[in-house]
Amino acid sequence: MTPPGWYRDPQAPHLERWWDGRTWTEHRRTPSGLPAPPIPAAGASARAKAVALISAGAVLATAIVGGATVLRTDDLRAGTDTAINTAPTGPPPPSLVVDQLNGISLPVPSGWTGSSYLAQDDVVMTTDGTYACPADTGRCRHGEVQSRTAGSADGSSARTVAERDVPDAAETAYGHEPGGERPFGGIRSHQVVKAGRVAVAGGDGYLVRWRVRTAEGPGGYVQSLAFPSHTGIPAPVVVRFAFDAGPDGPPLSDMDAITSGIRPVDRKPEG
Repeated sequence: MTPPGWYRDPQAPHLERWWDGRTWTEHRRTPSGLPAPPIPAAGASARAKAVALISAGAVLATAIVGGATVLRTDDLRAGTDTAINTAPTGPPPPSLVVDQLNGISLPVPSGWTGSSYLAQDDVVMTTDGTYACPADTGRCRHGEVQSRTAGSADGSSARTVAERDVPDAAETAYGHEPGGERPFGGIRSHQVVKAGRVAVAGGDGYLVRWRVRTAEGPGGYVQSLAFPSHTGIPAPVVVRFAFDAGPDGPPLSDMDAITSGIRPVDRKPEG
């Protein structure tokens, strides 16, 4: 089995395409890591096709292969974008996790661990350690962040994508697991505690945050954040957050800090 990563596109050898471990996705880029130029529509003129091919060939370079990689902040300086209403305070986070597939980096706050690659349901970071789930169905974590590409979202706004995603995000985190188990006894109710536009990764995003109450345990907070992709595909990027409520859960300030610290990985350091 070939592991997930960027490989030469069998249908377009001058480009790279993302292999998710099972099949080819629609994510394509040039070997230098830049988004692939748009593919001319069927029936386009020979000149248009030639221009697209030349544009792609002009930026060929060594390939970059990988999923998500944890880096020190000394190795990758972030840009200057700041979320319009979630500006972080205090010292910078000690590390970043880089999602090469979706072309973004995310700060890893203290008390969190970044994933070395996207292997477990697109999880990019979790809180340290585990605990016995409230419904005694196994082990749970107090916090988890996922990064994914919105499915079938061509032309959809960031707001539409976030509003459609948050119910599924809540069910995944605090409702039914794929095997049918309910680590928190299932969701009893939810309340929208925050929603609105936010500047993220140099673009105009949208977030929806729910307070979820469960049959067992303190419940938690779930947030779906959607924003334009920097990889050249029309579907937005979605970052999901699941934070346990109560004194043992991570502070909501971590959710704001991660949101405001997301950067495109092709951003050049200033200065």
